[in-house]
Formats: sequence, C-alpha cells, structure tokens
Amino acid sequence: MSVEPLIEGRALIKRFGAFRAVDEIDFEVQAGETFGFLGPNGAGKTSTMRMIGCVSPVTAGYLRILGMDPAADGPRIRARLGVVPQEDNLDTELTVWDNMLIYGRYFGLKLSEIRPRAEELLDFVQLGDRKHDKVDPLSGGMKRRLTIARALINQPDLLLLDEPTTGLDPQARHLVWERLWQLKRQGVTLVLTTHYMDEAEQLCDRLVIMDQARIVAEGSPRDLIARYSTREVVELRFHTTEESEAALPRVRHLSDRVEPLRDRILIYADDGDGIARTVDAGGNGVAPSAVLVRRSTLEDVFLTLAGRTLED
Repeated sequence: MSVEPLIEGRALIKRFGAFRAVDEIDFEVQAGETFGFLGPNGAGKTSTMRMIGCVSPVTAGYLRILGMDPAADGPRIRARLGVVPQEDNLDTELTVWDNMLIYGRYFGLKLSEIRPRAEELLDFVQLGDRKHDKVDPLSGGMKRRLTIARALINQPDLLLLDEPTTGLDPQARHLVWERLWQLKRQGVTLVLTTHYMDEAEQLCDRLVIMDQARIVAEGSPRDLIARYSTREVVELRFHTTEESEAALPRVRHLSDRVEPLRDRILIYADDGDGIARTVDAGGNGVAPSAVLVRRSTLEDVFLTLAGRTLED
C-alpha cells in the first residue's frame, strides 16, 4: 500500500521576473527520512525551501505539504513546521529562555506546555546551563543550536533546515550534526539544504543534487557515488597551476577519467593505491608535492555532473 509523501513537488517553478530560480523540479519526501538539497550557492535550494515553508508562493507547478496546498492552507501548514533559517533570527536582547517562551507563544501554546518542552529541548541541545544568559554574547554554534531547539518547540511534523551549519567551526558543526542525527533516530522528518558534501553524506537518507535551478541527480549518497564515480580517487597536489597543467598530459593514460583542477589533478579508479604507486615511481616525470588516495564523495559526483566543484 502506497504511503502519501509528506512533501510532493511536480514540475515546480519559482520565477523572480524573467529569472528562473527553480526550473521544473520533481521531488518527494517521505515521513521519517532525512532529505537533502545539495548544490552550490545560487542553485535554487533556498528558493525551493522557501516554497516548502509557505513563505514564498509557487510560480507554477504542483506542491503539496502534509497533504495540503500552500496557496490555500499556508497558515495550517506553517503551524506544523519547524524552521531553521539560513540566518539566525533570534532576539539577541533577550535571554535564551525568553526566546523559547516567546516563540512557543507564537504557536498559541500555553506557558504550562512551553516550560517543560523548553527545559527538555535546551538540555537536548546542551544549552540548559545557559538558559538565563542573554543571546547576544553566545557563540555562533550556541546560537545555531538554540535556533534548532526553538524550531522544535511546537513539536513539528517537519523540520526544515536551510544551510544549518554554514559559518560554524568544525567542532560546532559536528555538535549540530550530532543533535540532528539524534532527531533523525527519533523519527523526526528532516529536510535540509547544504553545499557541504560531508554534511549531506552524514545526514541524508536521500538527496537531490541541484545545479542552475534544476535537479541533475537523485538518490541515496551511496547510490549516487556508485552511479557517477569510482570507488577511489587519487589526488595529485602541486604547488602551482603551471605544474599541474604540465603534469596533466603525462597522467591521462592512468585512468579513463582524469579531472584537472586549479592546484591538483584527480584520477578516478577502483585501485587508487596502484595508481599512487605508479606516480610515486616517477616513471612519467611527474613530481607532485603530495599524493592522496581517498574514497569518492558527493563532490566527485557533482564534478561529474556539472563539470566543476561545489565551491566554484
């Protein structure tokens, strides 16, 4: 028996004047999964998320969220969403605790309901000991975790996270990932946008890769890597672009797929160690500053599909 998706989009379009920010995309999100929109800045991820969040109208196409039409049922949908925007919009003049209480009141919750939920959620994001502190002096990671806790105050059916860890240091990012992973284990449905390949691989059950307003691939991280890349990648790093360009014709024969980047060459193969040994032997006159063998990632998938890296 088929289960109706929590979110379904068909031929979805978002235009700003003559510019198409989202160009006829199809996707669906099932209950309990973590679904991601991966792509570079400007790919259309945030525009899509704003339509899902019922704060930006659909230009054309079909969109249903929780079985409802955002054009007709926007307030009812928003009441059942938790939203973590790209930029934190906390009230920095108030305390951590007051931010939680006031946000809960926006959903019409009674203080007797909000207080125990706020206690539990602040403990969950490891801010229970900071609840009486003003928000302004908190670190970026703490503010991000508070924004996530606040988005959960109404016990949403869907949690939307737009670039949840952008701008955070590695330690803060991993702490946010840990909290999101726990929500995922609890069965919370998460929808996130990101341009961090490791974030998508860590969190997403399924994802779509977006480029220039369109979806170019869809699947689980593992399936996408298996479909569009090789098991391993050998990175040859050089001190200058000139050195990399000079080495390129001497290594092209090592694999069916060799990708030149600014300061390195990527060689795709199932036996990365074998290629690394060949390069280290120096028979081709190639002398990289470093040779690295790594597993393929979603970055390699995007490079295959779009011809550039996610950060270009």
